Amino acid sequence: MRLFYYTARPLVRIILSMLCRREVKLPQENTLHFLENSPPLIIISNHLSWVDPVLLGLSIHRRVAFMAKERLFHSPLLGLLLRGFGSFPVCRERINRKALRKAGEVLGEGLALGMFPEGRRNPYAQLQPAYLGAAFIALHSDAFILPVGITGTEKIKSGVKSMNALLHRPKVTVNIGEPFKLPPVNGKLTRAQLALFTDFIMRRVAELLPESYRGVYGKDED
Repeated sequence: MRLFYYTARPLVRIILSMLCRREVKLPQENTLHFLENSPPLIIISNHLSWVDPVLLGLSIHRRVAFMAKERLFHSPLLGLLLRGFGSFPVCRERINRKALRKAGEVLGEGLALGMFPEGRRNPYAQLQPAYLGAAFIALHSDAFILPVGITGTEKIKSGVKSMNALLHRPKVTVNIGEPFKLPPVNGKLTRAQLALFTDFIMRRVAELLPESYRGVYGKDED
């Protein structure tokens, strides 16, 4: 799988350059060193388009394995491609042991774990309420969290419509924030605490987005 990942990467980069004009923003120069050499890292981003995992994989200077919804793996060909790039299935409605175990393996191997906590693409380009899995995994793995805000990929169309991008490539921006850790929890972790941590994580993502993209996380905290 690793051979496939690095062999296909240059081709994927060329295809992406045909579909859009990419800009990557880093908060400071030493963030690049951190991304390449950091301990366990979970990348958290908003989700606008099918191209977002590809975009993140090419923008982060580290091999990224993404959690993807189970239904995508029902297609033999698509499932093979997803696994080739290190993705693995997860059920959005519940936190299952198999996915947690795989997430732990990814972080233990020195890869970054990529997650879209909203669980689905949002065609309206606004943040929606997130699932609790990202906060759960971050707390149990003691991993750093890297918030990322993506804009512009909602303008990239799939299928025949994507041919328009060859004539007018939309600009997409990957705005990378400062890495952080969640504070340790004393005692048993509750669902209410997970909800608070999830809100905190998603607001860090929202800070990296224009106001019109922030959705439910653009509102003032109570």
